[in-house]
Amino acid sequence: MLEQVSCSPCDTCISKLLKDVFILLLLLLSWYLISKTSLLCRRFEPFLKKQLSFILFLCRRFSERGDKGWLRSLFVHKVDARKDAHSNLLSKKETSNLYKIQFHNVKPECLEAYNSLQVEVQTRLHLDQDYPCEVVGSWNTWYGDQDQAVHLWRYRGGYPALTECLNKLRNNKEYLEFRKERAKMLISRRNQLLLEFSFWNEPLPRPGPNIYELRTYKLKVFVYIPHNRARAIKYRQENNEAVGGFFSQIGDLYVVHHLWAYKSLQSREETRNSAWLKEGWDSSVYYTVPLIRSMESRIMIPTKSSPLQ
Repeated sequence: MLEQVSCSPCDTCISKLLKDVFILLLLLLSWYLISKTSLLCRRFEPFLKKQLSFILFLCRRFSERGDKGWLRSLFVHKVDARKDAHSNLLSKKETSNLYKIQFHNVKPECLEAYNSLQVEVQTRLHLDQDYPCEVVGSWNTWYGDQDQAVHLWRYRGGYPALTECLNKLRNNKEYLEFRKERAKMLISRRNQLLLEFSFWNEPLPRPGPNIYELRTYKLKVFVYIPHNRARAIKYRQENNEAVGGFFSQIGDLYVVHHLWAYKSLQSREETRNSAWLKEGWDSSVYYTVPLIRSMESRIMIPTKSSPLQ
């Protein structure tokens, strides 16, 4: 960071010492606090006050030399002003895919019957060309909310495709009967409409066996830094574990979902640990973590009919 500061020749030597001065400042502050509680050190209090005043003056002088002052750069990350909606800035321009993710909390005694019924109806819709929708993946949560089913749908054509599909399903008597039967098995359900990040893979069918991790991030505000995350995805592609990345459009807002595939829990741990050995991964995490309000991880097992196995 210090190299980015524009210094005149007379300031060059001082700039090289700024890091040491900052450390010295912390030490003096610690010493000053100790002196407040120690009778033995109170004799040094006037000297310490003079040193602290001088160092604070020096820090202010350099931090006020424009927006790129060294002290300011330690704490402030400047984000460019938005020039368009987040959905347009972050989503893929070459496709108009819309995704729906469903979370169904099932009565424990009904989970097996629910899976059988869901597979039957999903397969029909997935193969029926009259419906512009397809199943991306279907899972049961292994670690996380228990007795939960998660389904990810893709609508090629965006909102018009979603509307067309919903209108046809309203007139499908078999589907309406399915909904009535399914309702008897559920405790609760919720869904979200999502768009996919431009720098993530499009989720494609893959052979198994795999376990899947759905990591959900609820952001403080949607100041997402795409270039940092784009680099981060490259660091996590050695084992082809990146499946898809999405952000919410309708439902809970300021929500990001990352979907990963691993051969096992041990493979997951090794893959995640190896990312920290790659240059740049730490900075990506550094700039992203302050934006997160909460995060959640689900480990999921695909159902028999899921295209993602």
